[in-house]
Amino acid sequence: MHTDAVRAFLLVADGARFGAAADRLGISQQAVSKRIAALERQLAVTLLDRAGGRTALTADGRAFLPHARAVVAAADAALAALAPSGPLRVDVIGRRSAAADLLVSFHRRHPEVEVEMCTLPGLAAAGEALLAGAIDASFCCVIDPAAVPAGLEHTRVYDEPLELVVGPAHPLADAETVRPTELPPVWIPGATPGTEWATYYVALVAEFGVEIDTAGPNFGSQHLFDTVADDGSLATLIGARTRIAWPSRAEVSRIPVVDPSPAYPNSLMWRSGDRHPGLAGFRAYLGALPDAHHTRNWLPSWA
Repeated sequence: MHTDAVRAFLLVADGARFGAAADRLGISQQAVSKRIAALERQLAVTLLDRAGGRTALTADGRAFLPHARAVVAAADAALAALAPSGPLRVDVIGRRSAAADLLVSFHRRHPEVEVEMCTLPGLAAAGEALLAGAIDASFCCVIDPAAVPAGLEHTRVYDEPLELVVGPAHPLADAETVRPTELPPVWIPGATPGTEWATYYVALVAEFGVEIDTAGPNFGSQHLFDTVADDGSLATLIGARTRIAWPSRAEVSRIPVVDPSPAYPNSLMWRSGDRHPGLAGFRAYLGALPDAHHTRNWLPSWA
């Protein structure tokens, strides 16, 4: 008896429509029907009455239902006994990003959970690694939920407010705050069109009229901030929780953007059914963050 077929039967028996059951299982609606049909052939009974556009349990279906639950419970218990060991592997945007800081903070709170940090080049690569089981979770920005591959789940966990970064010679170097409509032209080299960050900036420009210059190669954050520190005409943006190793030869100012605060929506993505013992605890930790979301933040409409 195939437990996948029994799971499909249970979802429908518990009131889920075939489409909803397909979404839960990460398969097509036709595949759900085929699994249940194969189970009925194997058992030589009809479990579901599909007459009249409705789906209801037959007498055999009602008799089989408690045993189906026992079958799935036993299978889940067997899998739990073989839960994967090793570190919780989490993909972050960068090793000094807010995502990295959140992972480090979790590990400090729960040192018993071994973690491993990695950086993958974008949402597509992270999705492939999740489905392959190479990583357990990934921080990302979900712009179109319909584009998320089947078999993956995600939830928004932290909206990171932006700050303006300028060097000591910039006219705004002594400002305590700045409004989005008051932002000077900002330099963000290498913001590749179509990436999550670039799509976010497109929305920022449309909402507040911010002028963004993406010219020039991306030599990394250290080069970016070295250049901003030395040039009084340049400014850039950074997440409020993002850590930067400031250049030693010059100071830079981080100025909060307020009224409202544009925030970058970080989501956590994971593989459905991932049984790593540390994943549930990490998700619970992120879900309890006191500063994860604020009404004073601005987010793009797609977030």
